[in-house]
Amino acid sequence: MRHGKSSWDYDVQDKDRPLQERGINDAILVSRHVKDQFKTPDAIFASPANRALHTCMIFVRECNIELSKVKITDEVYDFDGDSVIRFMKKLDESYKNVMIFGHNHAFTSISNIFGNKSIDNLPTSGLVSLTFDVDKWEDITSGSTERIIFPKQLK
Repeated sequence: MRHGKSSWDYDVQDKDRPLQERGINDAILVSRHVKDQFKTPDAIFASPANRALHTCMIFVRECNIELSKVKITDEVYDFDGDSVIRFMKKLDESYKNVMIFGHNHAFTSISNIFGNKSIDNLPTSGLVSLTFDVDKWEDITSGSTERIIFPKQLK
């Protein structure tokens, strides 16, 4: 899931940029929409950036997921996707279902590299669900796009 719409109204470093009200509302909208449609993730990984972590916390709260499943992960603070892909390929094999909260253009790229449906741009608070038919995370090369959710579609 890409983080919600962030605010540029504050003179802060990139990692500290907060969500706008729209970002909060869109994250709530998407998380409520998928709440009963997904298996609970074995683990959730979030970029340490405020906007991604806040989006993640909204999702966790709205979906009643244990906070202990959340891990803040520097490798997910990535904008081209290479670091996230390396991270995904090193995931613990005990994890069968994971969620990752991060940034664009990384998440649009990853969706197009691994999914079988092309998207031009994953919008803020956009969610893509990918399924892989592999036994080891290191073996992922392509998968199927199970779901693409844009907040605009839910309004």
